Amino acid sequence: MLELLPAPPADPLWDLTAEYAADPRPERLNLVLGVYRDHTGITPVMAAVKEAEMLLAERSGSKEYRGLSGNAAFNRAMLATVLDDGSLTARATAVQTVAGTGALRLLADLVRQTRPGTTVWISDPAYVNHRPIIEGAGLTVRPYRWLDPAGRPDGAGMLDDLRRAGPGDVVLLQGCCHNPTGADPSFETWEELARLAEANGWVPFVDLAYHGLGDGLDADLRPTRMLAERLPEVLIAVSCSKNFGLYSDRTGCAIVLGPSARALRHVETALQNAARTLYSMPPDHGAAVVATVLEDERLRTVWRTELDVMRHRITSNRTDLVAHVGALGHEEQAQALARQKGMFSMLPLTPEAMLRMRRRSGIYGTTAGRINIAGVPAHRIPFLAQGIAEALRAPSASEVC
Repeated sequence: MLELLPAPPADPLWDLTAEYAADPRPERLNLVLGVYRDHTGITPVMAAVKEAEMLLAERSGSKEYRGLSGNAAFNRAMLATVLDDGSLTARATAVQTVAGTGALRLLADLVRQTRPGTTVWISDPAYVNHRPIIEGAGLTVRPYRWLDPAGRPDGAGMLDDLRRAGPGDVVLLQGCCHNPTGADPSFETWEELARLAEANGWVPFVDLAYHGLGDGLDADLRPTRMLAERLPEVLIAVSCSKNFGLYSDRTGCAIVLGPSARALRHVETALQNAARTLYSMPPDHGAAVVATVLEDERLRTVWRTELDVMRHRITSNRTDLVAHVGALGHEEQAQALARQKGMFSMLPLTPEAMLRMRRRSGIYGTTAGRINIAGVPAHRIPFLAQGIAEALRAPSASEVC
């Protein structure tokens, strides 16, 4: 049997990570994976998380199953944090998932159960896992425009494409800090999207993975809350990996809003059934940590303060990179970077230039140009800027060969 298995494609991000690990140059820089790192290059455990873990260790008396919906306190805390409105939470249901990836897949499975063959629209470019998750659930994918030729958010192009989305279609939108581009539409474009969804009958499916790391927690959640207020049905996949630093604890939540509690009667059971066939029940530790933080006013304040510190460091990194790239004579490329926000930046480099940067400078980003700006130690920003400038130089004869 196994001899018949065709060679599957390698995961491009982990392939690059393996190449980085084998690179002997001590100055090399890994900006491939989307993890926050502090000024020392370490992915820290947040102080609020450490304290919550100590409290849980004192209280813990059992490792019993939590059930198919996971940690109920976590689910309530997620609804309150994301929606921030009692009238909205009254018409919403939530289940804990295995990170944001699990939430995306469970909600895609819900769409398939509800309407097999649904078309799901995703941005072009999109988060690398969006298409495989949606197609893995048996749904059809269509792209909509995201950037204009200058690398700015293409609100007009996006709206023009999504006018072709019809009743029963689903539109996957990243709620903030778009991955991989770092380019977000204006709030006015979000309002146009809400009007278009209402007029054409398609359902927004919001992926929230980086809220709190762009313009601040409430500002980053504003578009999602607006969609929830204005539209009868919204799907939301939430990740706690980045804003709680719980990468390896795989903590997420799937939220569904309907026009009424009655409309949601079967939704939680459908999500539970989908989870049962995939992983049965989600791990509890990360969810218990998040619930402990969000239910305690003091810990919640500590967490939000830490989140702001992380956000400011990311913004400072980007500002410094823009200044250094501009100072090296690449003002146009610098301004393209200045318009972005969040953990990721899309470098204005071709795939060939990204390869040159990797070979010449040992700086690793994706072939498409994405780098993790949140993963650069501040003192290495000049090195990164120099690597970008080197990559913009024409290839030598040996490199062409």
